Amino acid sequence: MKASWNRRDFIKQSGAATLAALAAGAPVAGLLSGCGGEKKLSVNSAADTVILLWLAGGMAHTETFDPKAYTPFEKGMEGNRVLSTFKPVPTVLDGIHFSEGLQSIGNIMDKGTLIRSYVAADLGHILHSRHQYHWHTCYEPPQTVAAPHIGAWIAKELGPKNPVIPPFIDIGQRMTVGEAEELKAFHTAGFLGNEFGPFFIPDPSQGLESVRPPVGMDAKRFEKRNQLYNDLVSKSAIGKLGSDYQKESLKRSMEQAYMLLNSPEAKAFDLSLEPKEAYDTYNTGRFGLGCLLAKRLTQQGARFISVTTEYEPFKGFDTHENGHTRMIDMKKMVDGPIAQLVKDLDESGHLERTMIIVASEFSRDMMVEGRPDATVKEQVNQPDILNDIKFYGMHRHFTDGCSILMFGGGIKKGFVYGKTADERPCKTIENPVKIDQLHQTIYHALGIPPDTNYEVEKRPFYTTPDGKGEIVKELLIKV
Repeated sequence: MKASWNRRDFIKQSGAATLAALAAGAPVAGLLSGCGGEKKLSVNSAADTVILLWLAGGMAHTETFDPKAYTPFEKGMEGNRVLSTFKPVPTVLDGIHFSEGLQSIGNIMDKGTLIRSYVAADLGHILHSRHQYHWHTCYEPPQTVAAPHIGAWIAKELGPKNPVIPPFIDIGQRMTVGEAEELKAFHTAGFLGNEFGPFFIPDPSQGLESVRPPVGMDAKRFEKRNQLYNDLVSKSAIGKLGSDYQKESLKRSMEQAYMLLNSPEAKAFDLSLEPKEAYDTYNTGRFGLGCLLAKRLTQQGARFISVTTEYEPFKGFDTHENGHTRMIDMKKMVDGPIAQLVKDLDESGHLERTMIIVASEFSRDMMVEGRPDATVKEQVNQPDILNDIKFYGMHRHFTDGCSILMFGGGIKKGFVYGKTADERPCKTIENPVKIDQLHQTIYHALGIPPDTNYEVEKRPFYTTPDGKGEIVKELLIKV
């Protein structure tokens, strides 16, 4: 059945779930085991902030953090011979290599953990937006309930660290590019309410504009527009459709944004206040500046921040051709800023309580689409014999071996977990990690119990499906 779902089905079902979320009443907190009927966070949490650095589009593990044998391009070569198109280079960890072009991140791996065995789900015909939905919500699409983004769960359960700074901030993803409707389906708080949803900053270089009234609008006119908006929510078609809980949540989200406009903390969004040397270190484009903004917002008390290279079909890490040459540019974009963010937060003392995650929806391979024992329809015309360099690279979607980096917030330092095969198919052969395990490990570090749930449509809805996700204890300094 999964293979029969297409993009139109996904949009239709996700749109229906979103409308249902607007009409939903207040989610009722479920009882947690061992808590005497009350929801309680763990007092032994290791982290209180999460930064997700999202390398959207499918980052090939053999071209980044899990290199295999290097084979340089030769006209007429067999594609099946090519496992990595970059030389492996040493990291600060003995015996651990990264792909050439990621030396800066390699030099700070003594501060974090490398997972080489993330296995993405089998969702049938591979659509990036469906796998991204699954990664960010922990639920396979489509769902009849609007599943909350992991950032929304964290915002809801932990609340804001700083009441002025939005608890969930999304940096870098525009909703005007291809597959925009599918992207919107998981960039949401779902039934939890709009106040826990993402505060969008599509362009970090214009972050200050996100917390200012529109150009040319004075305070009196802005105040009048804000009042009109509140009236609209209460009395319009939106008001008739939405439940009282959802309407109040929507109003509170606007009140939070309005409070930010008039606060000193708004300066955190102004990258022009950074020293030129620091700004230039991060300035590899929107992603790099997004990492700089994430640093500033973490220091001001943000709870969950997502920074993305941005998913746009056939761009960025979505390498359907010219994989090798495209990866050169992508590495230049991400290597320096990711390493600098880790170093800066470490030096300022914030890394200890801030968990940084570097991830992508799945990996890539030159010859295999899906995974060896669950191949799906090929979406790329990849010849067996390579006569043009545009075919030299990882162009097909691969789900059976992906790399994830984690730093800070209770994560082990200088640790490597899992292993993939050294020969094609370069699949996971030791310690596979699934998405529910990853989510539950993150929640555990934050002190959020594994059976956290809310009653929706007269049934419990958990942070991970059925509340059965188990933490990967080996990743944590202290369990």
